[in-house]
Amino acid sequence: MSALVQEVRSSLLNLIGQAVEAFPGLVLALIVLLLTRYAANVLQNLTAATMGRMVRSPSLRSLLMQMSYVATWVVGVVVASVMAFPDLGVGDIIGLLGLSSVAIGFAFQDIFKNFLAGVLLLLNEPFRLNDQIIVNDFEGTVEEITIRSTQIRTYQGERVVIPNSIVFTSPIQVLTAMPHRRTDLAIGVDYNTPLPQTIQTLLQTVNQIDGVLVKPAAEVDIVGFGESSIDLMVRYWTLPPKATVRRTQTNVMIALKAACDRDGISIPYPIRTVYFYDQQQSKAASVDGLSNSAIEAKRSDARRS
Repeated sequence: MSALVQEVRSSLLNLIGQAVEAFPGLVLALIVLLLTRYAANVLQNLTAATMGRMVRSPSLRSLLMQMSYVATWVVGVVVASVMAFPDLGVGDIIGLLGLSSVAIGFAFQDIFKNFLAGVLLLLNEPFRLNDQIIVNDFEGTVEEITIRSTQIRTYQGERVVIPNSIVFTSPIQVLTAMPHRRTDLAIGVDYNTPLPQTIQTLLQTVNQIDGVLVKPAAEVDIVGFGESSIDLMVRYWTLPPKATVRRTQTNVMIALKAACDRDGISIPYPIRTVYFYDQQQSKAASVDGLSNSAIEAKRSDARRS
């Protein structure tokens, strides 16, 4: 019994001694991690200040800032690991990472996929910060592009975080990619309306609206003969932001309605003609028809005889 107690005591003393020996290394590793956090932020800000003068692309600047932040943390973690475990060299860490790369790849394939997609998005720049885009069912303004996700703010003030792999592989509609954007507004006029005069009135009205661009010029096209009206399409150009497009469209609709009222241009309602079928009257007419046919047949027979 005393031998067992002595062995347990010896093991505890060895563990305590190893903990005491490892304590300075752990403290140094913790200090290194704290310094790494500070250095990563400083290096990120320094990269932002330096790249702000050298690189014009906001997306490329964001990529360089994020890469410098991640690289600083990688170096800091490796140095802290070596200090915490002196017997573990840098070569051992690299070999361990190489042996576990397959398992890590399977376990974190979505993370790596989003990381690579984020790098490609920041390099190719299909859209930029503050662009208004549509991705799948989400529409809004791009707030941030990280190496993991793309964040957009919807027009209702909600934030949507979309993984970069989805953004990279989905069709993207960039609403603010061009300096101007066209709006097509349908309007119908009565069939008795003189079309040349109507087109001229609509064009003059649209060109007077604040927010409608002079170049490209507005157009009014006749697109078809409807059931109750001649259908026209008013096409005009505005600046691309959604708020500008929506506000200008409202002003254009108000002005077109006022111009039509002023010049006597009628915007007709859809007209439908409904016929009611009286089944009883139809049956009575059928019976009378049969009776008349029988009488005529008897008269014909009498004449022949």
